[in-house]
Amino acid sequence: MDDPLIVAVEWGIFEGQRPRHAGCNARLGEHGRTVRVPIARLTLADGSRGFGRCTANQRQAESILGLRLSHLFTLEEGAAEIGLPFDFPLWDLAGQRAEQPVYALAAAINGGTVDGPPRVPCYDTSLYFDDLHLADDAAAGELIVAEAQEGYARNHRAFKLKVGRGARHMTLEAGTARDIAIIRAVRAAVGPECVLMIDANNGYNLNLTKRVLAETANCQLFWLEEAFHEDNVLYDDLRAWLAAQGLATLIADGEGHAAPRLLDWAQAGTIHVIQYDIFSYGFTPWLRLGRRLDGWGVRTAPHHYGGFYGNYAAGHLATAINGFTFVEWDEAAIPGIDTGHYTISDGAVNLPNRPGFGLTLDEAHFQHAVRTSGYRVQC
Repeated sequence: MDDPLIVAVEWGIFEGQRPRHAGCNARLGEHGRTVRVPIARLTLADGSRGFGRCTANQRQAESILGLRLSHLFTLEEGAAEIGLPFDFPLWDLAGQRAEQPVYALAAAINGGTVDGPPRVPCYDTSLYFDDLHLADDAAAGELIVAEAQEGYARNHRAFKLKVGRGARHMTLEAGTARDIAIIRAVRAAVGPECVLMIDANNGYNLNLTKRVLAETANCQLFWLEEAFHEDNVLYDDLRAWLAAQGLATLIADGEGHAAPRLLDWAQAGTIHVIQYDIFSYGFTPWLRLGRRLDGWGVRTAPHHYGGFYGNYAAGHLATAINGFTFVEWDEAAIPGIDTGHYTISDGAVNLPNRPGFGLTLDEAHFQHAVRTSGYRVQC
């Protein structure tokens, strides 16, 4: 394949909406409905193009103008260091030029092959603290159950509940009791076949964690995410306690700052699931990390809440990482970005057999975004 120059970079912000307002978590206030997605499109001298989520500024865009594609990306390694700010557009561009989905290119880098379009398990990540205005735990449970049923109607079969209400938004006892009541209510509503996870956003301590897990032991929680700030002493204690209680709940962490020490703890068996953010960490770095995690028998589940694009991009890692466990799914619609070739059925995302990430930009929407919120640089 020839090696053309980068001749243009266009960047703008798309805006869309979630189906409903998203409330608080243990640390933060209302998340709202609006989703903003920064998109860059790269154009090569031969006219080929690729686009994807990107936060690179205009100076970074100018720095790659006139460079050959091979300086930024190769099919053998993915994005080079200088190309990492444009990681997702480069992967899409490579897929467009090779006329292959990103999942096929990613599998090849990690030594695998793909027989057909993959189905990748996903979970509904939309169950936030939408109940804080309610005084009654039973009513709160009914509200969150109704939201879980909305996800079930969208064909989700795995659900992650935000917990830690007592860390900030309620008194400690009342918040913890409500966490427990809601976990039980959702489990009863979705049945034993669905996967249920909880995420405390560092709102618990060790003893609270044990209390919640003990009082929901029959709810078969698949993982507990970010129970408290990263601490291997406390996590070792929790891991031993889980084993003594006969609980199979996994310990998941890592979405915050991609702390390197988590990998040491994962290798040692203390952390079971690594969740570095798909965007801040990057697609290419995740490919490399996934190989290491597979070697340790550690699960992969990249975080991406609030990013929209991650719904569609994260699953392309699954063909290259054996331990890839779930796509985090934050339902939203963005006018101007066509996602119609992706579907969810029976708890899994069906990835399309289309070049790149399989998404399509509406040109008029994109040019409006570039004019009103972005930039265009070209040779």
